[in-house]
Amino acid sequence: MGADTSSTVATPAGEPILEVDNLRMYFPIKSGGLIRRTVGHVQAVDGVSFQVPVGGALGLVGESGCGKSTTGRVITRLYKPTGGAIRFDGRDIGNLKPRALKPFRRDIQMIFQDPYTSLNPRHTVGSIIGAPLAIHNLVPKKQILSRVQELLEVVGLNPEHYNRYPHEFSGGQRQRIGIARALTLQPKLLVADEPVSALDVSIQAQVVNLLQDIQREFGVAFLFIAHDLAVVRHFCPEIAVMYLGKIVEIGERDRIYRHANHPYTQALLSAVPDVKQAAIGGRRERIRLEGDVPSPINPPSGCRFRTRCPLAQEICARQEPPLLQIGPRHKVACHFAGELGQHPFKPVTARLLGVDDQGNPDPGAGPPTELFTQPGFADTWFDIKGRSSVEP
Repeated sequence: MGADTSSTVATPAGEPILEVDNLRMYFPIKSGGLIRRTVGHVQAVDGVSFQVPVGGALGLVGESGCGKSTTGRVITRLYKPTGGAIRFDGRDIGNLKPRALKPFRRDIQMIFQDPYTSLNPRHTVGSIIGAPLAIHNLVPKKQILSRVQELLEVVGLNPEHYNRYPHEFSGGQRQRIGIARALTLQPKLLVADEPVSALDVSIQAQVVNLLQDIQREFGVAFLFIAHDLAVVRHFCPEIAVMYLGKIVEIGERDRIYRHANHPYTQALLSAVPDVKQAAIGGRRERIRLEGDVPSPINPPSGCRFRTRCPLAQEICARQEPPLLQIGPRHKVACHFAGELGQHPFKPVTARLLGVDDQGNPDPGAGPPTELFTQPGFADTWFDIKGRSSVEP
């Protein structure tokens, strides 16, 4: 699966079906005792912005605890966001009340990570898949069974097994049932939260291929959340890398995998087995990060990756790096952005932020540059080598 990077999705330059702008999700921490006061917040998602094109796919990757699953649950409105905007099909759904949100739940569905806990063991497969049809009154009651059997056939299961219970199926089959349930309402967007991580390796490729077939047949868009970079590379034309609640790099698949500019992305990619390199001999040098991921309750000042970054300097503690566009479809949030082995000695963002190389306000510098902050990509970008703006 790692050798084939073809994708059946639409071009990433298409119109966005989903636009996430400065999304934040903070979970309150309550004190003990009779009067429970909020004493802090877990900053699970803090200022995330991206787009998913119509019929396209965006991969969201990062290590455990980075906030990627929380991002997916906020987009599906399982959580109400603390701040920011979630624009689906041109309308902000972030603050809609349950009644107003019901029509959008037809268009945004989720595939959960664990097929063992995401299905009700007391219900048959037919009632699990058919429940959304009954709730939304999409088809007459007499036609629900035939629609359920049709969906079972679409995901590669025996249509006659609609009266069986989830415990009678294997893990891969249960995940197919979860996929069928997500397809019941013919959604425009599927949020797949690590849909193959709980499956055997031999089954993972089958499920990923099934998702690609579904995307090709139904034209559904995907937000594909995973920690397996090989799976994401196979499925998604665009990839966003998260670290401690923030996106640190986002761009086209080949650009991220071949020309990563953030040290965290480079460390992640160094851990991916390279089959081609193993065949010709030699081994890619592994980048090992020191220390543990900081707590999202009290994240580091400035750049959140600085406590584990080998490039960190004073400016990293004083100034948060902007998610700067450095190519036609490539953004990175790093003061010392550069390809592996080509990181600059001086911060590339100092002049843009109106500070000196240590991050202190510089009276001699010009005012801070108005950086592009929209979820998508602009027509102009910043050339980190020439340190100037570039137009196509």
